[in-house]
Amino acid sequence: MEKLAVMNKQELEEKLSNGKYVLTFMATWCPDCSFIKPHLPEIEKDFADYHFISVDRDENIDLAQELNVFGIPSFIVYQDGKEVDRFVNKDRKTKEEVENFLTAADN
Repeated sequence: MEKLAVMNKQELEEKLSNGKYVLTFMATWCPDCSFIKPHLPEIEKDFADYHFISVDRDENIDLAQELNVFGIPSFIVYQDGKEVDRFVNKDRKTKEEVENFLTAADN
């Protein structure tokens, strides 16, 4: 999974301007992030048509605020530079919940 460099919303939209992406907002200190992290390689494999990008919420705090991401772990789907769907809250997320979200976002 690619790790996102520090950037603002405009730079992010330019980076994501072509293709399908899933941004995963997390932090190293977050226990709920640690809970879902071991499942991410399998989720990536199951949704191979997406490019997954890890966003360290602490390194990209301004971007998180611009995108209204106030809870982690959170997932935002982009297609061709535009947000398609989001699974953003402060709750722990299971592998099944993330996969159901991505399946729904893809339709």
